[in-house]
Amino acid sequence: MNAVGEIAELDQLEQADATDILKWAFARFGDTIAIVTAFQAEGMAILDLASRVATGVRVVTLDTGRLPDETYQMMEMVRQRYGVVIETVLPESSEVEAMVSRHGPNLFYGAPALRNLCCEIRKVRPLERKLRELDAWVTGLRRSQNDFRADVRKVESAEGRVKISPLADWSAEQVRSYIRENDVPVHPLYKAGYKGIGCAPCTRAVGPGEDERAGRWWWEHDASKECGIHFTPEGKAERKLDVLLREVLEARRA
Repeated sequence: MNAVGEIAELDQLEQADATDILKWAFARFGDTIAIVTAFQAEGMAILDLASRVATGVRVVTLDTGRLPDETYQMMEMVRQRYGVVIETVLPESSEVEAMVSRHGPNLFYGAPALRNLCCEIRKVRPLERKLRELDAWVTGLRRSQNDFRADVRKVESAEGRVKISPLADWSAEQVRSYIRENDVPVHPLYKAGYKGIGCAPCTRAVGPGEDERAGRWWWEHDASKECGIHFTPEGKAERKLDVLLREVLEARRA
C-alpha cells in the first residue's frame, strides 16, 4: 500500500469500534501481532474481545521480577479461561544485576531518573527485544487515563511496526461495564482499591477523588507517570537516564 492509501486506512480505522479494529488487525497481521498486557482491566477487555473474533491470539506479558503475587494469580486465571499460551518476557539478568549492584534494589525511590532506569531495564528494553518479532502489537491505552495519553490514536505506525489501542476512546466506566457484562476475570488488587497495577513496590491503592494514575510512583511530584514503554520521559530526566543506563551497561560488560 502506498503512503496515501495507508493514511486513508488509518483515518478510517480511527472511526471504527474496538471489535472491528481487532478483526482488521488479526486478519491483517496473523501470527505477527500480539496483545501486550499486564492483565489490568483494559488488557482483559481486549483479550476477551479478541477471543471472540480470532483464534490462536498471541498474548505477551512482562515479568519484571517485582510483580505482586496477585498478577501471577491473574496469569493462571487467563490461561484457564482463554486457553492461551502467555509469552512471558523477562529482563536480561546481567543488566538487572549490574543495576542493583550499582544503585540498590529499591533505587526507584531515590529520584525520577533512577526510577526511569529501573523501568528501562526491567520493562522497556525487554519489550523492545520482544517487539522485534512482531509487525504489530495491541495495547490497553485510553485517552482519558491522563494528559500524556490524551492524543493516543487507535492505530498508528511507528518504528517499523503498528501499535493498536482499540480502547483509546473508551471511558473507565465503559471498561468496567464490559467486564461486568461479559464476566471477564478481574485482577484481585482492584478489590483492594487499586486502579492501576504494575510492580509491587511502585503501585498502591488510590484514594477517593484521586486520579486513576495516582497510585503509580506516588512519591514522585512533577514527574511523568509513565514507565517509558509508551511515552519517553522528556528533558533533564531523559538525559540523566541515558547516563545511568550507559553506566549500568558498561558495568555489566566489565
